[in-house]
Amino acid sequence: MAYISQETKKKLAPAIKAVMKKYGVKGTIAIQNHSTLVVNIKEGSLDFGVAERGYVQIHHANGSNFSGKAKEFVNKIFSAMMGDVWYDNSDSMTDYFDTAYYMRVNVGDYGKNYKLVD
Repeated sequence: MAYISQETKKKLAPAIKAVMKKYGVKGTIAIQNHSTLVVNIKEGSLDFGVAERGYVQIHHANGSNFSGKAKEFVNKIFSAMMGDVWYDNSDSMTDYFDTAYYMRVNVGDYGKNYKLVD
């Protein structure tokens, strides 16, 4: 069963914050429903191509939909979110799902769009 504790989040936070700082984005780290580690990106210098809609949710499985610096950031942020504690022993062919926790990056939000700054 997917579960992430506040202690695990605190352990992973320094690496996540270092990636955000390196790429010039500002955001927060949260846990949702005790099972999902969420990074909320509010503003930054990376263009995620969300100008039309203003926000996008990125899961570790669809992070390759980006290009350039945005793709590099997404790959590094998910690596930092995984740290050395994440595992995935799932087997969808047998309907068996066993992962440490889920991960998601929100670029912007439905109510407040991502702010692209120079």
